[in-house]
Amino acid sequence: MSRRSPRVTITIHREGDPESQLFRLPGWQFRTITVGSVVFVALVVLAAILYTPVARLAARVPGLNREIVRLTSENEQVQQLAATLEELETRYEQVRTVLGAEIISEVGSVDDQGRERLPVAGPIVARVPDAAPRYGPSGPALPEYWPIDSLLYGVVTRGFSPGGPGLEAHPGIDIAVPRGTMIRAAGGGTVAEAGFEAEYGLFVLIDHPGGYRTMYGHASRLLVSSGNTVDAGTVIALSGTTGRSTAPHLHFEKRLGDVLVDPRARLQEDASDGEEGREQQDAR
Repeated sequence: MSRRSPRVTITIHREGDPESQLFRLPGWQFRTITVGSVVFVALVVLAAILYTPVARLAARVPGLNREIVRLTSENEQVQQLAATLEELETRYEQVRTVLGAEIISEVGSVDDQGRERLPVAGPIVARVPDAAPRYGPSGPALPEYWPIDSLLYGVVTRGFSPGGPGLEAHPGIDIAVPRGTMIRAAGGGTVAEAGFEAEYGLFVLIDHPGGYRTMYGHASRLLVSSGNTVDAGTVIALSGTTGRSTAPHLHFEKRLGDVLVDPRARLQEDASDGEEGREQQDAR
């Protein structure tokens, strides 16, 4: 007696229909359909998982192409700017060679002591042959001369004040001049001190005959050292804004012993200065 293979009966009943539909499938066929369905669903899910990143990358391709075009254009612009800069540097070197590279230094460069170099050399003023010396004879002399060249008097932005009730003391005068202006000794004497101080910045202190002393502060560079002897009119420093200062200027003091005096008192006038000289004399 042969054994019949198991069958699977599937009943489908529709709502409102009194009769049901029966489907009888052999066991092996039901298993085949079930396994096939599971495999199909798994393949669909796997395809979705694998396709999603590819679809995202594909969506980014147009944007990436536009980005490549933009970067290529910017790269061409950078190359053009680099070529222009190289040409300008070549021309700059040619100009420096013509003018003298040792005369005009690099802006922002520093010397061996870490001090900033000045961008240009100071002016040179020639004196008429056989003319009388502007600053009188050499050697020790009273401080009677204006410390800035007659061609550039500067502007006195703050005057001398001994102080008093309700008044702030100011031991000298402040003369506004461009950075790098030559500062000259107001009289002949000996450099008592030259260095740096928090208040005055780079400064020079000179002893003169008769107990006089002059102080020159806020310089950008010192051109004399302690113990040097200088004549009236000797360039001792270049103006700047070191120390307690907010803008380039010269702080100029005059002392008689331990007493501060107005630096504008008893200053000699250069007769060749014309109206500027007379205006300066009136200010004294």
